[in-house]
Order: sequence, then C-alpha cells, then structure tokens
Amino acid sequence: MINREIFKSYDIRGTYPGQLNENAAYQIGKAFIAHTGAKRVVVGHDARNSSPELFKALAQGLFSEGAKVTTIGQVPTECLYFALAQYDFDAGIMITASHNPKEYNGFKMIIKKGDDLTIVRGLDLLPMIKEESIGVSDTPIAQKDILADYTKYIFNLFDFTKIKKYKVAVDASNGVMGNVLSKVSLPVAVIPVNFEPDGSFPNHAPNPLEPGASRQIADIIKNGKADFGFMFDADADRIFLVDERGDMVQADLVLLLLAKSLLKKNPGAGIIYNAVCSKAVSEFVEKWGGVPVRTKVGAVNVRDGLLKHNGVVGGEVSAHYCFRDYFYMDSGLIALLTMLQIISEDGRKISEMIKELSVYHKAEVGFPVTDKESMLKKIKEKYSDGKQDFLDGITIEYKDWWFNVRPSNTEPLLRLTIEANTQALLEEKKQELTVFLAGV
Repeated sequence: MINREIFKSYDIRGTYPGQLNENAAYQIGKAFIAHTGAKRVVVGHDARNSSPELFKALAQGLFSEGAKVTTIGQVPTECLYFALAQYDFDAGIMITASHNPKEYNGFKMIIKKGDDLTIVRGLDLLPMIKEESIGVSDTPIAQKDILADYTKYIFNLFDFTKIKKYKVAVDASNGVMGNVLSKVSLPVAVIPVNFEPDGSFPNHAPNPLEPGASRQIADIIKNGKADFGFMFDADADRIFLVDERGDMVQADLVLLLLAKSLLKKNPGAGIIYNAVCSKAVSEFVEKWGGVPVRTKVGAVNVRDGLLKHNGVVGGEVSAHYCFRDYFYMDSGLIALLTMLQIISEDGRKISEMIKELSVYHKAEVGFPVTDKESMLKKIKEKYSDGKQDFLDGITIEYKDWWFNVRPSNTEPLLRLTIEANTQALLEEKKQELTVFLAGV
C-alpha cells in the first residue's frame, strides 16, 4: 500500500524507504502521465542517496504509460525549470526533498502549457494512484547535459564588470550547487565550502536554518578569509545571505534588497511576499513606488502572485526567490548574482545595508500538534480583539505587534510567526503565545 500522507499541497515528500520507495515511485510515474498526458518528460535529481533508485523506478512508471524519458542528471532544481522552458519537453520531475533531512526524498513536478510552466501539486496525483507492482524492467532513457546552456542563459542577464572582486564563501551544504559553481567562472573569488555532493550531508543539515548549520561558514567569515557568504540548501532552491560578521540575514529583508534594485529598473512593478514576511516589506515597497502583493506561504503561491500582478520578484522567509526573468520560477543562482551586484553598487557593509530595513523584531517557533484546526479555532477566540485575516492559517494584528499561526506544508507542525515594534514586546508576546499553544 502506498502511504497517502506523502502527497502534499505542493509536491510529494516522505521518508525513504518507509513512506516513499521504489514501488511508490513507479506508481507516481504512471499517475503523472495519466494526470498530465505528457509524452516527453525530463527528470533531474539531487544528491540524496536514495535518488538514483527512485529515478529508475519513476522512469519505469513514466515509460510504461508511453512517455519518453530524458535525464539531466544530478542538478539544482532550477535546472529542471530551464530544461522545460528551453527544450522540447512536455513535463518535468525533480527528485528531491529540498531542505529536509537525509532520510527524506520526494518529487517536484511541472507541466508545460505553451510557454507557461505550471506546478503539479502532489494532491493532484492522488486520485490517479493505483496499487500495481512494478511491471517494466528495461527503460530506455536519454541523457542531456544542460549545464553550459543554463549558466550562459543566467550569466547573460548580468554585467559582471559591475561586480567588485570580493572574497565570498559559498556553502553548498554537500548538495548540488557545488557542482555548478565549480565549473563556471564567477566575477568574485569563491571560497568553496562543502561543494562535494554527499547525500549523507556529513558536515551539517541540508537546511541552512537548522541550529549550527551556519557555524562553519560563519567561522570562515569571522576569521577574515571571506568578506561575506552565501548558503544553499540541498537542491539549491533556497539561498541565504551571510553578512560580514557571520550572521545570517533575515530572508524577507534580502527580498527588500532585491526589490529595491529591481524597482529602479521596473518602476511600479509588483513585489510578491508571503503572509509571514515582515510588514516592513509592504511598507518599503510602497515607499519605493512598487506594488506589494501578499500571498499564502509556498513558492507556488508566490509564483502565482508574480504571474497575476505584474511581478518582477517574489520571495519568502524560507529564502526562495522567484524572478520574472527566470520563467517566473525560483533561482538561487540569479539571487546570488543579483545580490553580488547590489552589494557592489551600494558599497557599504551588508549589516549596514540591512540595518535601515530592520525596523521590526521577528521570531518563528514550531509546535507539534495533533489537531491543528482545533488549535486555530482556540487562537481565534482568545485573540478576538485583534484584526484577523485568514489568508494562510490565521493572522492577528495589533497596533504594535502581530502574529500568524498556520499549519506547516512540509512538517507535522503549527508554525508561529511573531513580529513586534520592540525586542522586549516580541519576547513578551512570544512567551505568552508559547505558553498558550503548549497548553492547548
């Protein structure tokens, strides 16, 4: 029996082999073709140890339903978007669990309709799943190397002469971006950290936000070996900026750096942010003449916002950044190069650039729960005197602070985000809500 809990709002994701195994991958391949009708499918995978075996089974399922399968090998997720947009494929699947721990894996799925790329949600495939044993053993698979075309496309978006010769530490987290960056020439001196792909993630968690994950790159910067740095997650669709002090910069403030730069070239454009970003995002975007558009959490929702609201860039606190100039999809490499250009043009230290945007104080806490809906109802009742909205979970706003509680889309948690005008008020409300949620 296939574990139906692996079919998520955005993708398919679970532990290997307990929840997601070769049999499930085969059935998912068959269901994907039944749902999309795709004839030519391109597949990429990350560095996880289970990815090669899942690829074989997935390819068998795709082929059994009449699809031709092409692999682009071990690549960042954004390479899948490029392959779909630039070559003659109908659909694509990336085998990855993104930032999740090493025991996880999953599938991100895309279909091309004309020139548009549309995300196939995991839940969309669930009705198509049938319980069948693997029935194809010999699957013809074509191979395509897209790295040169992909990097050329992105590099052509930039004028490298405007980027200063910084020393920049880049931590690839033993994921897939190290392979890309080791084969190209960047306009800065790159200090490689964990560039060797390794699905056991021996040096730190594949999620840069995990406690201790940024210690290694922070030490390199604080010891004077680099001016600042960047961290990628396992499939490189998240990128984090690390300042000259070794501190990780809040991702929604990085979005503001991107927004300010891009609005100079695209006045009046939409800037897309999600429901748990700092309210500083909307305030500064309006000040700079842009149109702030708030969406539900999730890169798929940010992308929808870009498409519908003349968006030029969108981002999340998880450090996904989507760009109009990259098929309205997220790209860690474009984010890196854009930030290098912004930092070069500004000339100040990163901490100084961020300080003027850090007008509020923010925190996030996760709570394991069994009955998410019941807890959300109790929060709504307790804080009924605040301004409430239900775009994503529940957001309650007061004069000098606000908070959001929503179910996580990737983990069995409720996520609490709090922002306040002062650090003291933030700590007070964080304690208050933590005690309340723990007791519900």
